[in-house]
Amino acid sequence: MRALLSVYDKAGLIELAKGLSELDVELLASGKTYKVLADNNIASREVATLTGIPEMLDGRVKTLHPAIHAGILADRNKASHMQDLEENGISPIDMVVCNLYPFPDSPGIEMIDVGGPTMVRAAAKNYECVTVIVDPADYGKVLQELKSCGVISFATRAKLARKAFAHTAAYDAAIVSWFDDTLCGDDKNTELPPTLHLSMAKTQELRYGENPHQLGARYSLIDSKASIFDTMVQLSGKELSYLNLFDAEAAWLLAHDIMGLAPDSKSGVAIIKHANPCGVAVGDNMYAAYESAYNADPMSAFGGIVAIPGNIDMELAEAIAANNLCDVLIAYQVEPDALAHIAGKRKNTRILTMSPPVRGRLSIRQLGSDFLVQQPDIFVSARPDFKVVTHLEPTDAQWNDLELVWRTCARTTSNAITIAKDGQVNGIGCGQQSRVDAAVLACKKAGDRAKGAVAASDAYFPFRDGLDVLVDAGVTAVIQPGGSLRDGEVISAANERNIAMVFTSERHFRH
Repeated sequence: MRALLSVYDKAGLIELAKGLSELDVELLASGKTYKVLADNNIASREVATLTGIPEMLDGRVKTLHPAIHAGILADRNKASHMQDLEENGISPIDMVVCNLYPFPDSPGIEMIDVGGPTMVRAAAKNYECVTVIVDPADYGKVLQELKSCGVISFATRAKLARKAFAHTAAYDAAIVSWFDDTLCGDDKNTELPPTLHLSMAKTQELRYGENPHQLGARYSLIDSKASIFDTMVQLSGKELSYLNLFDAEAAWLLAHDIMGLAPDSKSGVAIIKHANPCGVAVGDNMYAAYESAYNADPMSAFGGIVAIPGNIDMELAEAIAANNLCDVLIAYQVEPDALAHIAGKRKNTRILTMSPPVRGRLSIRQLGSDFLVQQPDIFVSARPDFKVVTHLEPTDAQWNDLELVWRTCARTTSNAITIAKDGQVNGIGCGQQSRVDAAVLACKKAGDRAKGAVAASDAYFPFRDGLDVLVDAGVTAVIQPGGSLRDGEVISAANERNIAMVFTSERHFRH
């Protein structure tokens, strides 16, 4: 039996090589792999002596030779293949151990491996005869099977081949993404790529999917460092489910969208239920922001996701534990006594710590066998870009609430209307086919708190009726994108009702 070793990542190499040598496996090695083996007194034959040609082109060519690839690709069950090997003085290679240049970690032309993927794919194609290993984590299992059985089983070879093709597919996907991100000029900002090549690895088993009868798991892009859950640590509670993570992302992103909106403070809390906010608030500190967010709609907060982008101390922990159960609680940090208190009172609550989120490069949604792809929805315009279109200007206090309610509305399912007062979003109408119905629902949720409050609409008011619903409830300032054919009528209505209105010129539909 002969094994060819050519690895960039030398982890576990010495142990593998020694184990194979003890099993009388002849070792072939390339370049630096050969040197490492020699330095550790492990006998091997350098690939250059097999091919008769030294490495050239700064190492770009060392294994691309028939003496290597014929030995890997020969089908042992075909007499013609074995005759070809004999006539050309080539011996079969039964195992290929290879991992590639770390392109995703250090992208660049010289990190694009050519010989490695070629050998890996050749060995994986011929898995019925050849064992291919691309992951050092598999070295021990392969050695154990060789020791106990003398051969590698067909089932193991097939699994390793599948892993090898996944490895090269992920590698090529990373290279394509690098071209899209760095070598396509300004096009990357003005158009989506002509093709998408996504390679994902299962990173978390979930309790179940959207419903208990559905399997669920979290997958992460292999070449991306932008996963919102990369730094997640679960400190307590039940196993996470599909919807827990879905809602947790929505809560964590919104909590960070509103950070810095409170005067002289960065404290803000978001509570999400079924992907929509039910309580959002900013305050002078996290305790005040949490209490305000929770009191916006305590009933809907039951079983929701609470996002606190800060530290949870004992005072805040006592408030959380005393209120209705939350399914998931997210923070930067949870002090030990605070964790013990919440976990003792709410043993099923999933308590998570996470770092601030990094948004992905693209937003992707599946439609059967097709996918909808878009850039992530970010806030392009800010307060300096907004335009007051009415005679009445918002007050400073109203401006603070308008920014808060606008950002919250953008993260609420369309059609959406949101109402806020004194740093608390307390009226949310979401997912309605009619903007008037969304306004009615938001006013019902806010109740008397709509008096003197401000409101936001995620898209323009097509008629004045939705605006009238808000003003009738007591709303005194409104923020909306504008852009309707009847903008003039709506502005006139706002002036007639003596309220301030602001246009953002930026729509935020969410489906």
